[in-house]
Amino acid sequence: MTIFLNAASRVIVQGMTGSEGQKHTARMLASGTQIVGGVNPRKAGESVSFDVEGKTRTIPVFGTVADAMAATGADVSVVFVPPPFAKAAVMEAIDAAMPLVVIITEGIPVADTAVFTAYALEKGTRTLGPNCPGVISPGQSNVGITPATITGPGPIGLVSKSGTLTYQMMHELRDLGFTTCVGIGGDPVVGTTHIDCLAAFQADPDTKAIVMIGEIGGDAEERAAAYVKEHVSKPVVGYVAGFTAPEGKTMGHAGAIVSGSAGTAEAKRVALEAAGVRVGTTPSETARLVREILRA
Repeated sequence: MTIFLNAASRVIVQGMTGSEGQKHTARMLASGTQIVGGVNPRKAGESVSFDVEGKTRTIPVFGTVADAMAATGADVSVVFVPPPFAKAAVMEAIDAAMPLVVIITEGIPVADTAVFTAYALEKGTRTLGPNCPGVISPGQSNVGITPATITGPGPIGLVSKSGTLTYQMMHELRDLGFTTCVGIGGDPVVGTTHIDCLAAFQADPDTKAIVMIGEIGGDAEERAAAYVKEHVSKPVVGYVAGFTAPEGKTMGHAGAIVSGSAGTAEAKRVALEAAGVRVGTTPSETARLVREILRA
């Protein structure tokens, strides 16, 4: 099994006709994702052709998410819409009762994200991101910008704030493989959280071990540690990026800022280890800990 995404998922791309949308739609198609439509209100009724391993795939463009869902049975949308228009695109998908909306766009104002994230919770839509690499269930479906060739299917579940570290951990453990890899994004406000993914992996019988990657800033990792202690019986291995980050300086993601003792990598490590999570000091050491656990 997988979480959030599988081979039966039917995906539409909001912003498919733009340069980023076209580039990543081609990549998703090449990795086996069922892309069934694009959305652009100015190009409704048109189509876009993609070369997928020497074969032409033609994907229809719809004027609205609701129209696309009605015509294709789509149950996932991925958003490649520029920041000024991303809020409207996500709200449209929520209003159409799209079950899962994956928001790749970087640079969305936090106030906009707060609005559509709260609206999604109210309406029962799961949002992933923004500013995230998406979600991949290797060998089944890939929604977002994660390279599909890094790894294959296997018994590990991965949830990460960082896109780059998602890719690295997939590569480090490529011989073992993953059920699903979820990049939740590093903005101060995100839809799906570490805890959401931990709960889903705990419920998935094929996930035997969980890797959780965090980073400095905020208290998401501390809250996840408390959840692991109370609700997760499967082994969890953690890694926190930012042990050498200077205090008070924003590092990379918008949420990665440390104030005093709050949000430091060391504080997160202590909280995770107190919950029984083994914590690696580097991605490679984290991968080694996962191997030890699975061998045992």
